[in-house]
Amino acid sequence: MAFPPRFLDDIKDRVGLVDVVGRRVKLVRKGREHLGLCPFHNEKTPSFTVNEDKGFYHCFGCGAHGDAISFVQNTQKLSFLDAVEQLAGLAGLQMPEQTPEERAKEERRVGLAEAVDAASRWFADQLRGAAGGAARRYLTGRGLDEKLIGHFRLGFAPNSRDALKTALTGQGFTAETLVEAGLLKQPDDGGAPYDLFRDRVMFPIADRRGRIVAFGARLLGDAKAAKYINSPETPLFHKGHTLYNLDRAAAAVRDGAQLVVAEGYMDVIALYRAGFEGAVAPLGTALTEDQITALWRHADEPTLCFDGDEAGARAAARAADRALPLLRPGKSLRFAMLPPGKDPDDLIAASGAAAMRRILDDGVPMSELIWRLELGMRSLDTPERRADLERRLRGRARQIVDRVVQDHYWSAFRERLYRNFRAVRRQGGGGGPGLQRPIPGGGALASAAAFPRRRQQVVLATLLQHPELADEFSASLSHAELDPDFDNLLQALQKQLAAEPDLDAETLKRHLSRDGFAPLIGALCADDVLVHAAFARPESPVAAARAGLAEVLAFIFQGRRMEELEASARYTAEHPDEEREARFLAFRKDVELSDSRMRESEDGLHDAGEWDDGG
Repeated sequence: MAFPPRFLDDIKDRVGLVDVVGRRVKLVRKGREHLGLCPFHNEKTPSFTVNEDKGFYHCFGCGAHGDAISFVQNTQKLSFLDAVEQLAGLAGLQMPEQTPEERAKEERRVGLAEAVDAASRWFADQLRGAAGGAARRYLTGRGLDEKLIGHFRLGFAPNSRDALKTALTGQGFTAETLVEAGLLKQPDDGGAPYDLFRDRVMFPIADRRGRIVAFGARLLGDAKAAKYINSPETPLFHKGHTLYNLDRAAAAVRDGAQLVVAEGYMDVIALYRAGFEGAVAPLGTALTEDQITALWRHADEPTLCFDGDEAGARAAARAADRALPLLRPGKSLRFAMLPPGKDPDDLIAASGAAAMRRILDDGVPMSELIWRLELGMRSLDTPERRADLERRLRGRARQIVDRVVQDHYWSAFRERLYRNFRAVRRQGGGGGPGLQRPIPGGGALASAAAFPRRRQQVVLATLLQHPELADEFSASLSHAELDPDFDNLLQALQKQLAAEPDLDAETLKRHLSRDGFAPLIGALCADDVLVHAAFARPESPVAAARAGLAEVLAFIFQGRRMEELEASARYTAEHPDEEREARFLAFRKDVELSDSRMRESEDGLHDAGEWDDGG
């Protein structure tokens, strides 16, 4: 089966070769390449290299060589078709149908690419000609010389409704092709299409391989129109997948440049002019998940550069929100904040490249940015406000899907909470002995880490079989950390019941199954789970299910109190006085009495065969 070349290119653009190979081979970065032990022959000294930018792997020991598709074929013994289908799934792409219609569509894409390339050359000619005088003066005033203008292939669209249309139809392109390529606009009234870009400096936008696919355009005149516009979405161009200048920046990063994300086209050019050749920009919107993933193919920790005002802080916060769920070991972002009212172009023009270098060097990790954002929301002058900060930080950490990274984030936040709260207490902030230190596991969210998977299964099974209890226990469940699969199911369950509170168990399970949770629901409602807790069975009375669920949650949150007791004991030993010791002893007695009751209850459940923590 033959695939359109563009489809295979899209797969390789979206699924990094290092990511594909890294699923099978432990890779270590060595300069421009990654190195590991060859999966195709036994070796003790690594001779297997992966070059992301060139798109191939090569083994100097056995001669194995190929791309992502051949790697999947050869390591998993798959056909070419099956390998492409697997990678397409990872890329989020539908397999194309090789129908006459699909072949015609691919031919149209080729025609669109040719039209966009022809438009880029025409815009460049207009900038150099008589019509481009004002545009040249604008660019010269911004510090660009002919070499820079040529390097970035800048152009100019004259203030005419049909100049581009006339030029390109004269080269054989149809108006229909030019509309589909995003070069002409078709009026809603069905009239003749006209040039989309008029009286604008043109910034060609390339894909990862350097092929022009779209344009950004800055208005020169005083018309009441947006200062910057981009090409519309086309078969060639998807705004959320593309970064301005990534094709050139990737090459610079391979040579040691820092990968910097600025906010606009002129920022990128100003950074390049000042020696920061690894600069890119999103296309007028916040960074998307696809763009963040594309950045990570070239650098483990790209630096995002924002204005140092309120709008810049909001933009940084949005970027952090997008990136948090995607974090994985070694892959993160850094954040550099410019002085208020300055963009990179302004700063470099006023203070030089050294000032920009200091800003980038002072960039902070994402964990630091989140800490500052949350810490700055309100004062910490009451225990309730300190608890709220802890809750918000724990929620931030829980957004991270990778559990290893999530645990390290929470550990870092917890340590900073301890230091910060201690400083508040020294300044007279107060707080009882049980609150002197954020405990392992997280204060108000504590003991979540000590939530055994079997108990998570029983909690979810009970809610699935008795959905009328979900609202009653929602507050308690908000403090419990679940494994990602269970957490996703719980959120979907709560969302479904919020929309339809009266759903019965079977209808609820059908809705959730249609949302992709059928295998997990089947596992939770199977006998190997329900045998451990009779109250979770569908035939169990609601009162018994309520009592059983409360019992399980009580076991969970008793762990929190035990950790609080340990923290209180440490603090009391370090800061002894009679009143504090009396409070500690009373607290210890209460916790130990509660723990004794929990153990007796658990023994009773074991004896009755109603509860077993399983394996």
